[in-house]
Amino acid sequence: MRYTESNRIDKKILFLQNKILMLISMTNNFKISIIIPCYNEENNIVPIYDQLTEILIKYSDYEIIFVDDGSTDLTFKNLKALAEKDAKVKFISLSRNFGHQNALKAGFDYSEGDCVISLDSDLQHPPEIINDLINKWKEGFNVVYAVREGKNVPFFKKLTSKLFYKTINSISDTDVPYDAADFRLLDRKVIDELKQFKENYLFIRGLVSWIGFKQTTIKYKQNKRLTGKSKYTYRKMIKFASSGITSFSTKPLYLSMVIGFIIASIAFLYGLFAIYAVVFTDKAITGWTSVIVSVLFIGGIQLIMIGILGEYLGKLFMENKRRPNYIIKEKN
Repeated sequence: MRYTESNRIDKKILFLQNKILMLISMTNNFKISIIIPCYNEENNIVPIYDQLTEILIKYSDYEIIFVDDGSTDLTFKNLKALAEKDAKVKFISLSRNFGHQNALKAGFDYSEGDCVISLDSDLQHPPEIINDLINKWKEGFNVVYAVREGKNVPFFKKLTSKLFYKTINSISDTDVPYDAADFRLLDRKVIDELKQFKENYLFIRGLVSWIGFKQTTIKYKQNKRLTGKSKYTYRKMIKFASSGITSFSTKPLYLSMVIGFIIASIAFLYGLFAIYAVVFTDKAITGWTSVIVSVLFIGGIQLIMIGILGEYLGKLFMENKRRPNYIIKEKN
């Protein structure tokens, strides 16, 4: 009698468990891909994995794809250990450091989810707002940007970031949301379009905006970096900004032409004044200061124009080589 009663209780528990799993699969009948580029983040791999699994446990189907961008520490070793422990963890190890944007592209190319969420591995992008991103996606948005706010952003970075977004939005046809980093959700339709791009100089923030579809933003407070130092130096920031601006607009070339025309006009008027002063007045143009300043000024402007032109020509030269965005050394 006791045995029969125990069997009934076990069957009821099993029935309820199956019912709960069925309800979860009905409400979350989609797959989520999480893309995390990593470069020398050995101490951050396990903490971000732990936080993500706590959040994603409510979803029936998901994958976490870590992209090791040529790390020289124990990052890859830690990733392999996680992948052996959890079948939902995947890793892509690149043959060298190809850069953050190319690492993201690798993750996008190998993702299988109906929606794809990208975030940094240093936990400055809080995983807890993943639910908010998914809820917005369920409302019908194909692109959901996570826009940072709060006091944890350094003043200089905040200032340069605003200047960059203001510049690129004013000189190009794209409209990238202010303070929208690479923390976002993309629908499978958008991912399929991104996979077709074979550009060597990727600026994914601009590409996502350029592709279109239904887009929105949510705000989050940026956390402090968990461990280590940022790999994004000021030099890389300047290079990234330059690449972004020249990838989506030819207006810098037009601007250099306008500046050249203005300087040429000023020089011409100054030449007429010099001739007039010599022929019709007793005033002689003495001293070399004005001449040297003018020559150096015009020379500097010319070098800037040549540099702008060289940036575009250099990109054209590299694009014609058709080299791959990345090379995979190992993946699971």
